[in-house]
Amino acid sequence: HKRTRPRRPQTNGKIERLHRTMGDGWAYKKLYNSEAARRAALAGWLHQYNHHRPHSALGGLPPITRLDNLAGHHS
Repeated sequence: HKRTRPRRPQTNGKIERLHRTMGDGWAYKKLYNSEAARRAALAGWLHQYNHHRPHSALGGLPPITRLDNLAGHHS
C-alpha cells in the first residue's frame, strides 16, 4: 500500500478524484446481484481505465502508455 501524507491537498485531491471515478464508472454504475459480482467486475473496469480510457492529463493517451518496463519485457 502507498499512503498519502496527511493534510496534503495535492495528493488528497487526486485520491478523492479516483474514488469518485471508481464510484461513477464501476461501483455504482449498475446494480449488481451481490458484492462478489461487484468485485468480479473490478478487474475489467481497471483494465478499461488503464489500457483504453483516454486521460486528458496524458494528451488523450491511456495511462499504460507511460510504462516502458513492464514485467517480462526487459531482462
